[in-house]
Amino acid sequence: MKVTQQKLPSSQVSLEIEIPSDISQQSYNRTLAKFKQTANVPGFRKGKVPQHILVQRLGPQRLKAAALEEMIQSSLEKAIEQEKIEALGNYQLQTDFEDLISRYQPGEPLTFSATVDVPPEVEIENYEGLEIKAEEIPYQPDRVDEFFKERQSEHANLIPVENRSAQMGDVLTVDYEGKLLPEEEGGVPEPFPGGTAEDTQVELAEGRFIGGFVENLVGVNAGETKEFEVQFPEDYPNESLAGERAIFSVALKEIKEKELPELDDDFAKTLSDYDTMEELRESIESRFREEAENETKSNIETEIVAALVERVNVDLPETLIKQEVDLSLTQTMMELQRYGIDVRSLYSSEKMASLREESRPEAITKLKQDLALKKISELEQLEPTDEEIQARMTEVREQLSDRDDIDSDRLLQFVRDELVSQKALDWLRERAKIELVPEGSLSESDAEAASETEAETEPTESDR
Repeated sequence: MKVTQQKLPSSQVSLEIEIPSDISQQSYNRTLAKFKQTANVPGFRKGKVPQHILVQRLGPQRLKAAALEEMIQSSLEKAIEQEKIEALGNYQLQTDFEDLISRYQPGEPLTFSATVDVPPEVEIENYEGLEIKAEEIPYQPDRVDEFFKERQSEHANLIPVENRSAQMGDVLTVDYEGKLLPEEEGGVPEPFPGGTAEDTQVELAEGRFIGGFVENLVGVNAGETKEFEVQFPEDYPNESLAGERAIFSVALKEIKEKELPELDDDFAKTLSDYDTMEELRESIESRFREEAENETKSNIETEIVAALVERVNVDLPETLIKQEVDLSLTQTMMELQRYGIDVRSLYSSEKMASLREESRPEAITKLKQDLALKKISELEQLEPTDEEIQARMTEVREQLSDRDDIDSDRLLQFVRDELVSQKALDWLRERAKIELVPEGSLSESDAEAASETEAETEPTESDR
């Protein structure tokens, strides 16, 4: 079979394929035989319809179209195998199908053109010794004290108190009723779902409930009822309440204060497998130090791949972009389903089309990062060992122990790609010129740059 290749933009290859006369006839004969076995023609049993009757009954165009579909598919598969092309996804027929039908004569050669996506060629230069800035996440010793304070609070005994009013840190038992205030003056406050409860415990601590609720209960005595107004924040999870003003009537029934346990060895044994508080504290300190180091490392790697994208030259095929967009959206859907959200009711076909378009820039950036790291690993021969691959596969299997549908081949490819990327990142990080800057400073710089850009593009009076 004669095949002519031509490289096209967007990592596509054009194939001009000439189907030989014998293949042209054989394909038509197979199509006739299939229709003959299934066609219902009055006066004839299935499989016994004369050929000229069958052609007259079905129409020559329909038969030629069916034969062409099979012939094009099989010819493309043979051409891709013959030319050793690493094709991605399905082909795209370039020759007009109606034109092919009109030109197709069984037993005569036929030429058609199609394109296929192929893996892109990746070019990258000046990747050694990258100069980057990354935010350093410092270890904060105060976090250890906060950790133990939280654990003390969680394990505290609640002791009823009398002869004093409520104060911050107390746990109150209350009945409350909330109503939304109308926007217009003179309107009647309306109850709202979830706005009423009885015998509910309320801890007087910052960040509990909506702003102002806890603070208004400080100074109230058991047996008293207090009425006060609050406002739901604009970003409140329940959109029907976001930004709304409400009035609450709260009846305080009981006040309890927390009796905190001592930070001693017995408490350490309650919280962990350690025998002493000193051992537990060292463990928590080590954990927080490691977290800070890992966050700093993550920031460095983020800046490295961002710098890498600026140095990579690659013409991405549409097939890869679509696959990356699909993967991103699938992961988002799965995450939402874990929270019990019905994604089918949440996303219409129009919404999905919009999400796909919005996801394209991020998908393109992700592909460039992955391809750049893979290219560097090839250039620097950074291959993971079999032992490293097997160890990581075992680790992933343990993490997914609740699933029995793991595809071993896909897992192997995932682990290998992950290790290749990490080796390339480690290689780049070891050779990069890294300037660590205070936490939040780069984010502030980005915000300032964005603000300046907006100011520059703001229309002036003359523009208007």
